[in-house]
Amino acid sequence: MPTVVDCPTCGKKVEWTEKNKFRPFCSERCKQIDLGAWAEEKYAIPAAAPADPLDDDKQ
Repeated sequence: MPTVVDCPTCGKKVEWTEKNKFRPFCSERCKQIDLGAWAEEKYAIPAAAPADPLDDDKQ
């Protein structure tokens, strides 16, 4: 029995097989929507800003 996953874009159930060339997505459309979200920087990893070495408050 093949593994079934949810499409990250639309949530549709997708079989994880070599026949599905868009995996983990259900279609080319969902794949392109996800790529567009990355290009628009909608996905981000939260991080603290690095300390500014020129900051005068440390004197």
